[in-house]
Amino acid sequence: MSTAHFRTAAISCVLFPFLLAPAFATDALKPFKDELFSSQIVLESRDGGDFTKVDYQELRDINGRDSIPERRVKDRYVSLAVRRAQDNQTLQLPSGPLEVARVGKDSGQAFTVIFIHGRGGDRRLGINDITFGGNFNRLKNLVSANGGTYYAPSVKSFDESGVSAVAALIDHASVSSGGRPVVLACASMGSFICWGVARDQLAASRLSGMAILGGATDPDFGKSVAAKRKLPVWFTHGSRDSVYAADDQIALYDRLHQLGYPTRFTLFETGAHGTPVRMSDWRALLSWLVR
Repeated sequence: MSTAHFRTAAISCVLFPFLLAPAFATDALKPFKDELFSSQIVLESRDGGDFTKVDYQELRDINGRDSIPERRVKDRYVSLAVRRAQDNQTLQLPSGPLEVARVGKDSGQAFTVIFIHGRGGDRRLGINDITFGGNFNRLKNLVSANGGTYYAPSVKSFDESGVSAVAALIDHASVSSGGRPVVLACASMGSFICWGVARDQLAASRLSGMAILGGATDPDFGKSVAAKRKLPVWFTHGSRDSVYAADDQIALYDRLHQLGYPTRFTLFETGAHGTPVRMSDWRALLSWLVR
């Protein structure tokens, strides 16, 4: 499917008592500030817990969490010591040079997480400790403390060239780790990269899972290489996303789930386009996707 086809398709396209969100397989990773990030309230659950609707409130989850709303999180949500394990690099890959921020080892890592930013972003977004409620700082600490490596590349385009660059990074991570798991997480327009990589034979075979955070919907994902090998996918989305409609993504999840596909969905009730980047529980996602 072409990028133009995908963009057109993406754009056109019993209430339970309050409960704490289920832990899923979170014991697979050592915790980091779980009491601040993982105690989310589930409003609705179905499909054996694979689909959950989570309570989101701007006054609590932005104003109550940030010292400067949307600009600086409160200090207790972050640990900046992880910066000692962080470096900026320009990797020389078969697809060409790629600027990345790296947290963790250069090689021999237990697993790798690659985060793809959306339009207007670059590698700085994925390593910013103090924005998005400290959620990237938590991701960095989780990966580093568990012997993994985290890459936040600067993706110059969301077309075939961008897909090629990220596919080369996936191959680099897989080889340097000795074939250990690689998770690809894509936010917003970065989801075009995830869907493109899903069609790349080698890159798809290197992945252990994908996460789509507030992304566009790929109606033809079921025809991809990744889908045919049943690569696990976890979607997170805001119910009031005005860029990519939540209903379109839920419909894709439902089609996959009805076929017995390994997939999960977290819907943030009243959440907007950027809510999944702020609110997604990285420990839950990675514990399920790192296999």
